[in-house]
Amino acid sequence: MKKKGFLIDMDGVIYKGSEPIPGAVDFINGLRKKGLPFLFLTNNSQRTSRDVCYKLNKLGFDVEENDIFTCAMATARYLASKKQNGTAYVIGEGGLLTELYNAGYSIVDDQPDYVIIGEGRTIMLESVDKAINMIMKGAKLIATNLDPNCPVADGKYRAGCGALVAMLECASGVQAFSVGKPSPVMMRMARKALQLTTDETVMIGDTMGTDILGAGSMGFTTVLTLTGVTKEEDLQHFGYAPDFIIKSIRDLLNEDLFMRVLGESLVTADY
Repeated sequence: MKKKGFLIDMDGVIYKGSEPIPGAVDFINGLRKKGLPFLFLTNNSQRTSRDVCYKLNKLGFDVEENDIFTCAMATARYLASKKQNGTAYVIGEGGLLTELYNAGYSIVDDQPDYVIIGEGRTIMLESVDKAINMIMKGAKLIATNLDPNCPVADGKYRAGCGALVAMLECASGVQAFSVGKPSPVMMRMARKALQLTTDETVMIGDTMGTDILGAGSMGFTTVLTLTGVTKEEDLQHFGYAPDFIIKSIRDLLNEDLFMRVLGESLVTADY
């Protein structure tokens, strides 16, 4: 078996809401048994990797905290590489704040180096106004991701980080730098965390504009599952395509298809 490793999106790929997608537990636990490295990638900055790990363990996945890589982690590490012991004004929640603290950043309410935007369920307009003024006075605008919306239970959506960032960009005239998927910053960090080369890396995701675009741009093998955001009829709207299309991650329990993915065949899976 060739040396391969997997970067795997979560919501819409291995679970929906509080339920695992059929076959997902067997697939992930099978990777563990086979000794194939994997890393979960999420554009959700609200929760820490420990919180995410706890949820996955409850669903039956044999995973550890270091198997999860969030856009909050990517953002904090990126900023620490650009300016050590910097300061930030943050609109976001615990996952993002924790990672910034871990990276040596101080959270301030005045004259920050960066204004950092993540997901938040209780964002106040006062905080938005404060952020706009900080940006216009020179603070750099950083987005953990640019997802315009986020799926929630019962097929509903809520505004995502990208929606808030767009408002700040419009109000301030300053363009944000985004670290999360599909940014090469997060993709490269994740690949290096698994100690893989480009041609050894496989991305499994459900969103063309983040998972597949980001991984494809990096030269990774891409697998699109149709259990999440992107549907088959949506593919005609994109000028690029995944290497493999599957109905569900359960399809990868088929040994023949799994070996084709490992062999980097560019033949689209039958479904």
